[in-house]
Amino acid sequence: MDTISRREREKTERANIVLWKKPLITFVYFICECSCLFQTFIARLWQRKKSVLLMLVMISLLYLLYITEGKHQQIVDVIRKHFLWSAYWVGLGILSSVGLGTGLHTFILYLGPHIASVTLAAFECKSVDFPEPPYPSKIICPETMGDSISIWAIMSKVRLEAIMWGAGTAIGELPPYFMARAARLSGTDPDDDDFEELTELIHETKAHPNELGFMERAKLSVHNLVQRIGFIGILACASIPNPLFDLAGITCGHFLVPFWTFFGATLIGKAIIKMHIQKLFVIFLFSKHHVELVIHLFKYIPVVGEKLQMPFKNWLEDQRNKLHNRDEAGSEKESTNLLSWIFEKVIIIMVAYFLLSIINSMAQSYHKRICKVKHSLDAPGRSKAKVCLE
Repeated sequence: MDTISRREREKTERANIVLWKKPLITFVYFICECSCLFQTFIARLWQRKKSVLLMLVMISLLYLLYITEGKHQQIVDVIRKHFLWSAYWVGLGILSSVGLGTGLHTFILYLGPHIASVTLAAFECKSVDFPEPPYPSKIICPETMGDSISIWAIMSKVRLEAIMWGAGTAIGELPPYFMARAARLSGTDPDDDDFEELTELIHETKAHPNELGFMERAKLSVHNLVQRIGFIGILACASIPNPLFDLAGITCGHFLVPFWTFFGATLIGKAIIKMHIQKLFVIFLFSKHHVELVIHLFKYIPVVGEKLQMPFKNWLEDQRNKLHNRDEAGSEKESTNLLSWIFEKVIIIMVAYFLLSIINSMAQSYHKRICKVKHSLDAPGRSKAKVCLE
């Protein structure tokens, strides 16, 4: 009981280490955690000196190839363009699922709007052969427009960015897996609140199976599905929007599921199956007739219907005008629509909250380190311990 009460007390203390409750302590702990992570990073690089040196040599050779003039520059430009575009979406996917703070909802903020823009443009232009440049930074209709457009053509146009974003979300699910796997191999319990909560839930299920709420049952269902079915269970959990997928990674790591079984199922589920479902949903929702129908239905909303309808009508008309605007000088003086202004402010607020949540999360991680050192000092035969190296 003493250990349980101590963990509960530490968890309560950790929950209060946030900027709006204890700003000074939170910021100091955040700086200390950054220092610890930097020390760990440098130490691991030093342990792999040969690999790091080989990588630096390869990067230097690639850079020389990049800056050297020659016929190969055409190929280099194509590779650079596709590599940077793919890396951009992979990075956004990682930010969405890696578990830094609250996670940045990059599908809602970036990929979803990109697919919606391509969909609206495709229906207006009757083509997806947008001029490059300025696509993808700006979409304008091609000089020769088609007669019709299919959903499959739009899906094909955004397939690369969708798959890369999905692959990024799969990569972002690896930390819980590696954490639980390393803890199991070392014979210690993972120092993770989700794992502790899952362990308590399993014990609670055995003692009081009829007293669990919906979320508790959902968490146990994910755990049991992955544990019993393996690859198919992981694939099923990864193929649908699932905020509890971290538990799948923890379960797979704890039960030493092979890396390629876990990552392969996660990659197929998130980058192929789930992304095609989400992509199809956004394209269906933003197809021309559906958007016009939704805007038309706004006027039936009591009191604010017509006032709400006008900004959306103006925004849609503005988007159509931009698609046919080839005047570069005029494009710099685009009018700012109310909806665009609101969306920009929402992005700023969400990114700011994401950054604040990272600070809180890292400060709480440093508190975990302190608690771990205190526990080790209480153990017999230990008189000294370093926070960052424990």
